Amino acid sequence: MTSTITHWIDGAPAPSTSGRTAPVFNPATGQQTAEVALASVEEVDAAVASAVRAAAEWGGASLSKRAAVLFAFRELLHQRTDELAAIITAEHGKVLSDAAGEIARGLENAEFATGVPHLLKGGYSEQVSSGVDVYSMRQPLGVVAGITPFNFPAMVPLWMCCNAIACGNAFVLKPSEKDPSAALFIAQLWKDAGLPDGVFSVVQGDKESVDRLLEHPDVEAVSFVGSTPIAKAIYETGTRHGKRVQALGGAKNHMLVLPDADIDLAADAAVSAGYGAAGERCMAISVVVAVGEIADPLVEAIKERLPRLTIGDGAAEGTDMGPLISAAHRDKVADYIGQGEQSGATLVVDGRADHPDDGFFLGTTLLDNVTTDMSVYTDEIFGPVLSVVRAETYDEAMEIINGHEYANGTAIFTRDGGAARRFQNEVQVGMIGINVPIPVPVAYYSFGGWKASLFGDNHMYGPEGINFYTRGKVVTSRWPDPATSSVDLGFPRTR
Repeated sequence: MTSTITHWIDGAPAPSTSGRTAPVFNPATGQQTAEVALASVEEVDAAVASAVRAAAEWGGASLSKRAAVLFAFRELLHQRTDELAAIITAEHGKVLSDAAGEIARGLENAEFATGVPHLLKGGYSEQVSSGVDVYSMRQPLGVVAGITPFNFPAMVPLWMCCNAIACGNAFVLKPSEKDPSAALFIAQLWKDAGLPDGVFSVVQGDKESVDRLLEHPDVEAVSFVGSTPIAKAIYETGTRHGKRVQALGGAKNHMLVLPDADIDLAADAAVSAGYGAAGERCMAISVVVAVGEIADPLVEAIKERLPRLTIGDGAAEGTDMGPLISAAHRDKVADYIGQGEQSGATLVVDGRADHPDDGFFLGTTLLDNVTTDMSVYTDEIFGPVLSVVRAETYDEAMEIINGHEYANGTAIFTRDGGAARRFQNEVQVGMIGINVPIPVPVAYYSFGGWKASLFGDNHMYGPEGINFYTRGKVVTSRWPDPATSSVDLGFPRTR
């Protein structure tokens, strides 16, 4: 009999009453390991009601108290990284080292949020007019929600909740139903750190839960990470219901390799960024744009590296790449490989024939001579498939990159500082790497793309995250001598 993974409401596990569940698998074996409850509207409402009660008190807590809880949470998360990594690997499939790396990047956001007393400092201008001072402040929104994807079951929630809670909000998390256990582990850490009950809640679920959070009148803001069609729908629905929304969508990240680049460095980067976590990263490199004569030796160098990768159970020592999240997704990615071959791409390495039999595995695939009209180029595949597009010149390569609808991340590999500087100014993409294949910003900057990769005005975490989870007030203050008071119907002026 499988166990049931349920919700976290009002500071404790909350057994589900909906009667609806979904299976949870170990992708490395293909076996069901648990079932997850799918919340009803009433259960979502219960979580939000608890958050409303908690937000009233937590929003008034001192900055010092909030920072103390953040420091305690950070220490607990650091101490128990191995436990959480094992949970992630068992339900997502990524290798343990990758899971630990995900948690480390989430930790950076907790560390950033501990600086909330500094982050929420307002401005002050004295004597803007005779006897008049003006100052600004930022205050919490109240109840905010996060809807997070399967590929980073710890990092993405931590991108959201650390800043949201530090700013004085109550946070309701709806994690992916494919790997839901990490969210409950994080919930327990928040409680152990001293966070008041109701400030962090987890509702497991599917579209029914998402729709209710987007419509609920007491939810002030929603953060989302996922595919572009869903991000667009989240943004439109949430804003229609008067909410502040940041919705991060899909990606097709290009790595531009110029003729002067170090081939070994570029090949190592392409393999690492293309096949890490089986390509299930929104910042994965999925397209290499090879300029001029470097294309042939670069493709050969990438090809030579692929047989050295060990594909298997992410929990096993020495494994480089684990399985995909589900059988359905594995089959979808495999179908894209077939489409690419049928469209005329050169199948240099075929991952469909080189992987373990059990579980949701697919081997590494390398496609050369890909053109921009092929589905393997236009679509976000989200798997271990690397496409090589050839360009004759830098200008042609830039047209290719800037012509794509997705603009999440990109990278250039070159020894030419002038070319790199030109690239960073001309490329129409939100996050850029120079000889860095996965340019995820550190926690004190902000994460987000352009075009169809982002819906909303604020990028995620960092300074823009603080702005997203707060709203500003400006106070104009005067303490006059009553003897000087008079009626003045003119428009207020500084004088």
